[in-house]
Amino acid sequence: MVKNNSKIQAFDVVNVILMLFLMGVALYPIVYEIAISLSSASYVQANKISVFPKGFNFDSYKNLVQYRIFWISYKNTIVYSVLGTLINLTLTSTLAFCLSRRELLFRKQITLFIIFTMFFSGGMIPNFLLVNWLGIYNSIWAVVLPGAISTYNMIIVRTFMSGIPEEVIESVRIDGGNDLQIFSRIVLPLSKSAFATVGLFYFIGHWNSYFGPMIYLSDKSLQPLQVILKEMIVDQNIEGLGLRMSDLKDEMPTSEMFTAASIVLSIIPVLCVYPFVQKYFVKGVMIGSVKG
Repeated sequence: MVKNNSKIQAFDVVNVILMLFLMGVALYPIVYEIAISLSSASYVQANKISVFPKGFNFDSYKNLVQYRIFWISYKNTIVYSVLGTLINLTLTSTLAFCLSRRELLFRKQITLFIIFTMFFSGGMIPNFLLVNWLGIYNSIWAVVLPGAISTYNMIIVRTFMSGIPEEVIESVRIDGGNDLQIFSRIVLPLSKSAFATVGLFYFIGHWNSYFGPMIYLSDKSLQPLQVILKEMIVDQNIEGLGLRMSDLKDEMPTSEMFTAASIVLSIIPVLCVYPFVQKYFVKGVMIGSVKG
């Protein structure tokens, strides 16, 4: 018994150390970007920033908020993420409910047909041609409609709905309730944890999306923040903000500081959303697990 307790304690110690290490690996890039955005230009140019800011100031944020294109792209990202998530949850929940009902004709065949799309797709060019043919190119719908239903998330919700006791649903049918009433009064309230989980997945997916908007949106005023960040980080180009390197003086924030400030501001909404769904998240990620 003593040996078993010592083994358990050793495992707990190793587990805690490993988790702390992984947490540090995940947090360090965020802490580093915050330190860069709050430091003075001279320290950043000298590459003297590690974890804590030096020459503490808010100059990078003060200068960044002056550029109108930044706030336009920020607003676009919020609109695309909220509207896209609502469309995702609406279509995913209705499809998942239909496929969770055993009385649906050809239920298995329809499910296999949908799962097929997880492994094979038309590709980028056919998708672009389809978006263009539908007349939604260079519009908000080109961002929120493609990929409106994630097969993986739909399967998660369907699995959860399939676990709802059949007796509960039958009791509504006995009282004269139809499928719409069952869905709205029984299934939706009982599926909050599933919706919170996949809703978070959908929201973060929309918030971080840049490839689709970069292809489907040529109008600068419609592009989300991630496209601007991509130009700043990958292409090392800050002209997307209407700012040129020649405009930067010695004491002004550098392009690296503008990029860091943009990254910090871009993750704030996600950090604000997560605490509200965290209580559902642990239960939601266990959806579909084997129950003994």
